[in-house]
Amino acid sequence: MEEQVKNQFAVVTGASKGLGKAFAIELAHRQFNVILVSLPGQDLKQLSDWIAKEYQVQCFYYETDFSLDDNIRGLANWLNDNFDISVLINNAGIGGSIRFEEADVDYINTIIQVNAKAPAILTHQLLPNLKRQRQSYVLNVSSIAAFSPIGYKTVYPASKAFIHSFTRSLRVELKGTNVFVSVVNPGAMATNNQACVRIKKQGIFGKLTLQKPERVARLCVNKLFKRKAVIMVTPVTWFLSVIIPLWLKVPFLTWVVKRELKHEKSIYNRG
Repeated sequence: MEEQVKNQFAVVTGASKGLGKAFAIELAHRQFNVILVSLPGQDLKQLSDWIAKEYQVQCFYYETDFSLDDNIRGLANWLNDNFDISVLINNAGIGGSIRFEEADVDYINTIIQVNAKAPAILTHQLLPNLKRQRQSYVLNVSSIAAFSPIGYKTVYPASKAFIHSFTRSLRVELKGTNVFVSVVNPGAMATNNQACVRIKKQGIFGKLTLQKPERVARLCVNKLFKRKAVIMVTPVTWFLSVIIPLWLKVPFLTWVVKRELKHEKSIYNRG
């Protein structure tokens, strides 16, 4: 692996903070050259410079907004023209909680665009590049929410269910090639103080599923390189996703989110 990564690049979307940042650091620690992708105004240059200096790897960054199709194609063209890509981590995403009838069209469209459409298009556009390498990996970040509808989130779990299904299908298509595709379904993560406060309001459920981004990134990269098709971060997330029936999960998770919304009119997070 060490010999392979010298001139190879790993692309991480949503790389400015949280799990995306943890992925970038973990890959740099393993001596991958890294390309950070995130929204403008997220201090990507500072992070890129720090990673390059700290881990002695090449590190580039690209600022763009995935809510526009042309931006996704522009990123893909830039990557294909300049780099040999052996790892793609589709991590960028949006989470939101709001009563569906109160959500505006832009809110709904952006979640679908960033969470579902952007990873599919970017993977499609980079696939010829990935197939040129000796060995390549794609990791799509879904969510435990992919396994259950959740009231007041509505579109978000549907978008993550898309990612889970898309990944499993693509993996079968690419069987026998040099490109391995995997999906991870993490639960809540302590990405910032605001997130920690919100998760604690969920009571025992939030505490049981809460994970540190650094641990999740390390586990995911280990399992990705071991060709694990579906990555579950903790036994608790596996239990919640597989064992508990929908008729119990859906009302319970909806109740948890509804309780959160009593404290805030809406919750909207973008990474």
